[in-house]
Amino acid sequence: MKTPGLCPRLLLAAGLALLCPVQVFSQSCVWYGECGMASEGNRYNCEYSGPPKPLPKDGYDLVQELCPGYFFDDVRLCCDVQQLQTLKSNLQLPLQFLSRCPSCFYNLMNLFCELTCSPRQSQFLNVTSTQSFIDPTTNETKTNIDGLQYYIGQSFADAMYNACHDVEAPSSNDKALGLMCGKDAKDCNATNWIEYMFNKDNGQAPFTITPIFSDIPLYGMQPMNNATKGCNESVDDVTGPCSCQDCSITCGPKPQPPPPPTPWIILGLDAMYVIMWIFYMGFLLLFFGMFFIIWCYRKRYFVSEYTPIDGNIAFSINASDRGEASCCDQLGVAFEGFLTQVFTRWGSFCVRKPVLVIFLSLVFISVCCSGLVFMRLTTNPVDLWSAPSSQAHLEKEYFDTHFGPFFRTEQLIIRAPHTNPHTYEPYPSGADVPFGPALDKGILHQVLDLQTAIENITAFYNNETVLFQDICLAPLSPYNNNCTILSVLNYFQNSHSVLDHTKGDAFFVYADYHTHFLYCTRAPASLNDTSLLHDPCLGTFGGPIFPWLVLGGYDDQNYNNATALVITLPVNNYYNNTEKLQKAQAWEKEFINFVKNYKNPNLTISFSAERSIEDEINRESNGDVFTVLISYAVMFLYISIALGHIKSCHRFLVDSKISLGIAGILMVLSSVVCSLGLFSYIGIPLTLIVIEVIPFLVLAVGVDNIFILVQTFQRDERLQGETLDKQLGRILGEVAPSMLLSSFSEAIAFFLGALSTMPAVRTFSLFAGMAVFIDFLLQITCFVSLLGLDIKRQEKNKLDILCCVKIAEDRTGPQPSESYLFKFFKNVFSSILLKDWMRPIVISVFVGILSFSIAVLNKVEIGLDQSLSMPDDSYVLDYFKSLNQYLHAGPPVYFVLEEGHDYTSLEGQNMVCGGMGCNNNSLVQQIFNAAELDNYTRIGFAPSSWIDDYFDWIKPQSSCCRIYNRTDKFCNASVVDPSCVRCRPLTPEGKRRPQGEDFMKFLPMFLSDNPNPKCGKGGHAAYSSAVHLTNNRSEVGATYFMTYHTVLHSSSDYIDALKKARMVAANITDTMGLAGRPYRVFAYSVFYVFYEQYLTIVDDTIFNLGVSLGAIFLVTAVLLGCDLWSAVIMCVTIAMILVNMFGVMWLWGISLNAVSLVNLVMSCGISVEFCSHITRAFAVSTKGSRVARANEALSNMGSCVFSGITLTKFGGIVVLAFARSQIFQIFYFRMYLAMVLLGATHGLIFLPVLLSYIGPSVNKAKSHAAQERNRGTERERLLNF
Repeated sequence: MKTPGLCPRLLLAAGLALLCPVQVFSQSCVWYGECGMASEGNRYNCEYSGPPKPLPKDGYDLVQELCPGYFFDDVRLCCDVQQLQTLKSNLQLPLQFLSRCPSCFYNLMNLFCELTCSPRQSQFLNVTSTQSFIDPTTNETKTNIDGLQYYIGQSFADAMYNACHDVEAPSSNDKALGLMCGKDAKDCNATNWIEYMFNKDNGQAPFTITPIFSDIPLYGMQPMNNATKGCNESVDDVTGPCSCQDCSITCGPKPQPPPPPTPWIILGLDAMYVIMWIFYMGFLLLFFGMFFIIWCYRKRYFVSEYTPIDGNIAFSINASDRGEASCCDQLGVAFEGFLTQVFTRWGSFCVRKPVLVIFLSLVFISVCCSGLVFMRLTTNPVDLWSAPSSQAHLEKEYFDTHFGPFFRTEQLIIRAPHTNPHTYEPYPSGADVPFGPALDKGILHQVLDLQTAIENITAFYNNETVLFQDICLAPLSPYNNNCTILSVLNYFQNSHSVLDHTKGDAFFVYADYHTHFLYCTRAPASLNDTSLLHDPCLGTFGGPIFPWLVLGGYDDQNYNNATALVITLPVNNYYNNTEKLQKAQAWEKEFINFVKNYKNPNLTISFSAERSIEDEINRESNGDVFTVLISYAVMFLYISIALGHIKSCHRFLVDSKISLGIAGILMVLSSVVCSLGLFSYIGIPLTLIVIEVIPFLVLAVGVDNIFILVQTFQRDERLQGETLDKQLGRILGEVAPSMLLSSFSEAIAFFLGALSTMPAVRTFSLFAGMAVFIDFLLQITCFVSLLGLDIKRQEKNKLDILCCVKIAEDRTGPQPSESYLFKFFKNVFSSILLKDWMRPIVISVFVGILSFSIAVLNKVEIGLDQSLSMPDDSYVLDYFKSLNQYLHAGPPVYFVLEEGHDYTSLEGQNMVCGGMGCNNNSLVQQIFNAAELDNYTRIGFAPSSWIDDYFDWIKPQSSCCRIYNRTDKFCNASVVDPSCVRCRPLTPEGKRRPQGEDFMKFLPMFLSDNPNPKCGKGGHAAYSSAVHLTNNRSEVGATYFMTYHTVLHSSSDYIDALKKARMVAANITDTMGLAGRPYRVFAYSVFYVFYEQYLTIVDDTIFNLGVSLGAIFLVTAVLLGCDLWSAVIMCVTIAMILVNMFGVMWLWGISLNAVSLVNLVMSCGISVEFCSHITRAFAVSTKGSRVARANEALSNMGSCVFSGITLTKFGGIVVLAFARSQIFQIFYFRMYLAMVLLGATHGLIFLPVLLSYIGPSVNKAKSHAAQERNRGTERERLLNF
């Protein structure tokens, strides 16, 4: 009867005993030795509750290496040698990533040593579950421990976490805890980190150990609360505190970006607007005030109120020119007379000897054109936009020489628009995780099929088969020939079976692709995902797959929300091997065709290849050839018809000058071709911008001169007894100085523009200057002869074109007459424009436009949007759009330390590295600091550091660096061979960094070591190209440290990224003390060479336009006979045109870049045509007042300028509006239209009005000469009336 009552009490006591562990004596174990097999090759520990046992002698080295605190007396522990070996094996991953911070690793070892071997285990370890095990060797029954509680002090856990949470993993550009916490480093804390390390689901622990955190005794247990080391403390005399990069509290205050520049504001408005408004209002007040004062003065002293308001008011030529002529006046007249005499004689000769002149002209053209056989066309963007001596060009050459050219890139951005997001529910515990549509398993399988198909694309070059394998980047070749493919599928080894790999039972799935993906995004360099799957994350090519490179459209760092997949296929680049390069281009062509024709209703694909942009630009150029030809055809047709002066229908083909117009056009084109040929002789290559722009420029200059020459003849009356050659000679003597002024000033301006450092501008300036000069020569030689022949043909009543056909004699014959346009300018336009009430309005309007343009001058954007160079229907536009929308990392950036640095000395190492003992302002640390300010510096991630990984790799505690003890050859960590020993001894000296010969002895081994599960730090894949070994691999030459820019969307982003990277590199150079040394640190990225021009584009613009204006001023002053004031006025007008061009650029959204700068230089030249003829006509006029002289100049030259340039160009420009190319529409149609309209309005409206106010006085020497010619004539009496 007593027994039944006893049983419940015994059961209750047993239950209480389990819940409340009994306090035992301090020196007691809970386990000893290893027993049965657990999952994944791990073993359980054997239950043992006795006192600690002496450690066998063969375990002394291990305990001294792992747990040196126990190495005293007879070394009694609760673990045997096998347990120590298991501990060492399990600690390899933490060792590789945390040992760079010794205090962090010291605390972690403390945690595991106490757990594994502490002689006081029973104080803080409580066995909660066991199972029986029969040893197959001895048939002895043992007890496995498969459940354990570990009582840990909360303060110890927090201190350990605080010492470790900043530690970097250089090879993965991430925090080391992100690899060992089971979640992102930002979500990791002391408790969930330790819980994850002790969870059997991580693949390392044989069974789950439950940590219980408390700083006070609990349930009779005394929590393990050993002393810890802070990351800013030294562990021993050998090691120092953790580096600033791995321990933020050693860094001091976090660097802060400088405040953004304060906008310049006055009264809450943009300062430039306010200043220019005040200037304009002040100008109007002053101008109209003076106008009113002069008007009142005139009303008082002059009879007629219609007398012009003019600073040179005179009623007769005599009244205005009293006094002696100055030396400059006399020199001007002499020089004018000399030019007139030379050109008169030359014109007569050309008309008398037309055959000889035309023949010699054709010979000259033929000789020049023959140089085209040596013509080279430059299409390489690097040569177009970067000067060979520029910083970016030199840095690119240095990088290519030492590390190889930057690889070619083929990229796809894939979306699944018809797939819904889904939620992953981890089992047995964990919060639900949302997954984006692109990470649906079915979509991943389809993308893998696409990726495999792309890998299998076959191309042909010279009857040879080209496969992706032949051209791809394979960093581990020849040991591993797998191509580098940056794709999320590489987390699954590009395998359908790995993607389908799961672990579970009939009811639940414990691990699948979701589990693997979540781990790999945190630890991309891992070779074991530590889940039940144990699949590697490292790509098949041997390198890590960073999630920010292969996923897009996620928020923050929640990679699981990705809405796009990014596949990047790097291809080897060959700058100096044309055949290999063409093979790569042949494969890229097939790649483009394949993806264009690929059909999958579930996938939307944006893509681009390295050759895509160049292909599309060529397609665009070819597509717009027809538009450009129509534009030129319209101009040619107008010129051919407009040159003639038709008086009646029956004389249409006699008076027309179609053949002469065609001949003039051919001369213009010949001058362009001659320029190309001459420079081809001396080896200067052509560019597409030269071919596209120069014909337009020379046509403007040449046609204007042709119109002036022909229309002057048409208005001229042959003198009594004057022959045709004398008449044309006289006419050429009158107009050729004006032609010389415009052509020579333009040519000199262009030639001086060749001083520009920008290759595209320099090449354009050279070819343009030569073309303008040759065109002038042909006009005063060949064209004059042809004009004489055409006049003879017209006088004989022979038909134009059909010159052998003659019509009936006309008694009148060709008579001098004025065209309707000339009459309009003479009788209507000039008289209205120069009225007293109109002139102030003109000045006010133009000064207002100028003020506005100055106000927006600094607001014109700088750069060139790549999308503008693409046709509207290009697939690349969709790629650019996806690039901006989905990508989360910008281009890679390399910080290169040039050859010459000493890496073998401690001082040299500390200047570079980022780990323990390194300088707080070391190279790596400064890049790390820059990445902390990514919004300012545009450096997005911490750098990968070969030297820090090398120091971790070579540590004697690690299993990475081993050599065969007999041969000293390298022994990979995966090799099981007793003759493989540590590279360096496990002594205080061995634990120090390698220096001197030791550094160089093992570095080549590190750079050739492939990563493996035993050692993930092998540097072959990650760093083999980052270190340039010299002198038979015995010295370190140039090296680089790579990171990535933040996402760059616009030209301004790229320009800012370049500026900030150079700023960081310059600061590193300074702080390393390299200022006086022959090497430095520089930043390099593949786009720098294209965007460097924008760093100096403003200075280049000012220089080029300033030099052009200076040249125009000097030439004008000289050719006008030292008339400085005329030169000043003309240059001021041209400067106004240029400033107003910037205003139009701002209004029309045209950015400042090399293309627009070329157009601005060209507009400077065309503006000379609009202004020079009228300025010279005013300067040589001997009329009595400025208004009269301005009227005469505008009457004589206005119609020629309007018909010769404005109408000619306007017709051709309008056609360009229909071009398919955006770059044609913006940089050619818009800018050409602006330069023609601004040139015409300033030259034909503003300049005459300005001259009527402040034009130079009449040249007294010319006035006296005119008086002498007119003395005693009716003209003198009329002038003095």
